[in-house]
Amino acid sequence: MSTAHRVVIALFPNVDLLDVTGPAEVFALANRIGGRALYDVRLAGPQGGPVTTAAGVRLLADVRFDEVGDQVDTLLVPGAVDVTPDGPRALTDSEVVAWVRRTAPAARRVASVCVGAHILAEAGLLDGLTATTHWSTAAQLAADHPNVTVDPDPIFVRSSGRVWTGAGISACLDLTLALVAEDHGEEAALAVARELVVYLKRQGGQSQFSVPLTHAALNRRDIDDLCLWIAEHLAEELTTTELAARMGLSQRQFTRVFRQQTGTTPAAYIESARVEIARRLLESTDLPLPQVAADSGLGSVETLHRAFRRRLGTGPGSYRRRFHTVA
Repeated sequence: MSTAHRVVIALFPNVDLLDVTGPAEVFALANRIGGRALYDVRLAGPQGGPVTTAAGVRLLADVRFDEVGDQVDTLLVPGAVDVTPDGPRALTDSEVVAWVRRTAPAARRVASVCVGAHILAEAGLLDGLTATTHWSTAAQLAADHPNVTVDPDPIFVRSSGRVWTGAGISACLDLTLALVAEDHGEEAALAVARELVVYLKRQGGQSQFSVPLTHAALNRRDIDDLCLWIAEHLAEELTTTELAARMGLSQRQFTRVFRQQTGTTPAAYIESARVEIARRLLESTDLPLPQVAADSGLGSVETLHRAFRRRLGTGPGSYRRRFHTVA
């Protein structure tokens, strides 16, 4: 029986609670489902003992930073923020940064959760790499660390093979599931995702914002219901005429109400939703482009290319090469 994979999670005052407990729960479920100790998770703090998180909940450090040593398979670095009048700002404690800088070289894998990317950047671990973080501090990360290519869109990014950065906040689950998949395969990660009742084990290239989240909040239930119906019928031909008839409105009135409620036209909304489906297929399957175009409702490879260029500024082939994760 192989030795359990040693995971060390940094713990420090005002750390975001879910950044610590979310990954720990994923690893614990992997142990339970696997029927053995696949992961040995330890919380490491500056002094050991109880640490108060940003949520006010106290967590207990298993070891002090100076007790960790170099026997680390995965070093996981969560983050902390300060809410200011100008918005949230990521915090970086010099003691934590110094410890990460000392510990990371011996670790097989280093990952940050949410604004923990700022700590990795301060430690010099992201120079010359592409990284992500919570969208609200992405501009700060780019400004503070010009040698880091900051991509605020993906839910996680893997760079240089051993360095991972994750977006916030629930994206910590997606990141950790990807780590489990790397260690024990996609089936193991999907089994954990089912236990977590996660709707979809999202791949790293997926945007932090799904199509419904990128549009204005709806105050008409009928339009909200229509958007849900659209999501379930994207492979079908969805014309403005048919959608207007479904709503019992004229085309002109329907288009006006839809734009008023969502901030975009019906056609643009449908294309965005179809591109999101196509992204998932490119990330998580080996389906050929014609099948991806058909299954997403975009129809043809030509339409798939046009939609990707318009929405993402790249082609589907390039997108797949960057974000494809199927073994």
